[in-house]
Amino acid sequence: MGTTRRVFLRNSLTTMAGLGLHAAVYAGKPKTAASDKVIVGLIGCRNMGYGDLADFLKVPGVECAAVCDIDQEILKNRVDDVKKATGKAPKSYKDFRKLLENKDIDAVIIGTPDHWHCLQMVYACEAGKDVYVEKPLANSIGECAVMLKAARKFNRVVQVGQQQRSGKHWHDAINFVRSGKLGQVRVAKCWANFQYAEGRKIIPDEPVPDGVDFEMWLGPAPERTFNRARFHGLWRMFWDYGGGLQTDWGVHLLDMALWALNINYAPKSTMATGGIYASKGHALETADTQEVMYDFDGFSVRWEHNAGIQSGPNGRNYGVNFIGTNGTLWADRSNWEVLPEIDRDDPRMDAVKRREAEGDSRINHVENFIECLKTRERPAADIEIGYWAALYAHLGNAAYRTGNKVVWDNDNQIFSGDEKADLLIKPAYRAPWKFPEV
Repeated sequence: MGTTRRVFLRNSLTTMAGLGLHAAVYAGKPKTAASDKVIVGLIGCRNMGYGDLADFLKVPGVECAAVCDIDQEILKNRVDDVKKATGKAPKSYKDFRKLLENKDIDAVIIGTPDHWHCLQMVYACEAGKDVYVEKPLANSIGECAVMLKAARKFNRVVQVGQQQRSGKHWHDAINFVRSGKLGQVRVAKCWANFQYAEGRKIIPDEPVPDGVDFEMWLGPAPERTFNRARFHGLWRMFWDYGGGLQTDWGVHLLDMALWALNINYAPKSTMATGGIYASKGHALETADTQEVMYDFDGFSVRWEHNAGIQSGPNGRNYGVNFIGTNGTLWADRSNWEVLPEIDRDDPRMDAVKRREAEGDSRINHVENFIECLKTRERPAADIEIGYWAALYAHLGNAAYRTGNKVVWDNDNQIFSGDEKADLLIKPAYRAPWKFPEV
């Protein structure tokens, strides 16, 4: 990609300055008028995709013209769901390219598996559609880079589904970290422990279910037999389609560390350790146990995940903490708090009792996107924010998969002196699909 780090930094700073800590997302922002109609289409209808669409339909003036999925049963059910919710049945498609030809559609929601995000988003930009794409931005660094390039070239508004960027209590927590009250922040730790990420017990392959276009589901990924243990809801644990907990929850939580610490550049290096320790006999390729350290001058950012369990530090099975010389801020989607360091009997700072989340960050995020469709401003989780969050998640997986201490050269979009890691930058697309050139 021709975009240099200087351009990335300039754009990032412009984005951050424009968004600031963007209180308008959750307070005082004008609501969308019912007369201001926005027509959306949904690509990928099963879980997050339809969840996003349901949020869109709560915003006045939003209508759904079309839905697309490779599973005929899911497609039929979603048509019925939209009709029940709105009184009007959307058109249905099994090929997303046909949906993008629909001239009535202003914006598309992409809720497909990660390996499809790149092609669908780039094609949507080329078709003149704005895009709300689920996180992670894509399943590889190279795909993320070309998506960023497409969004800028075609002047599209792209919101990534990193909804925490639109959560009031997250803004408050980030403001607190930036206030300096914690003292010197030496470490930001992010973690996620979830049972689902251990995958399903290994089961045999079987014929493709009736009504499922499995060839289309695979798309640019390598040819493979059908197996329910790597299909609906379980594909994240296989490298061809996802990156496990590192790219699923890691994108959300690492994004909070990057945001709070004003990081819009690559770390000095990334190291990882882990493996499939507790889930032997389960169908998965990604690590069920993984730790990653991102090194910077004067501080570090760390990631940890454990699949198959649901407990974690300070009673939180997921979250982020910022460890400062005066105290530690703990945060998750429910609340945040600050626990002070103690010198003998004297605290170094005042404690902050748990402050609960307010409002609905998902609705805020959608409203922000709809507003930006009209103003053409960059949204709360602009594609460049999505790029950096996904990059960090992919760096963690690259370090784990290679066993190397990796150094990312963002100017040249390569790993410095690491041919093994370079092989992970850009997937080889299966014919007839071609990696997009923008």
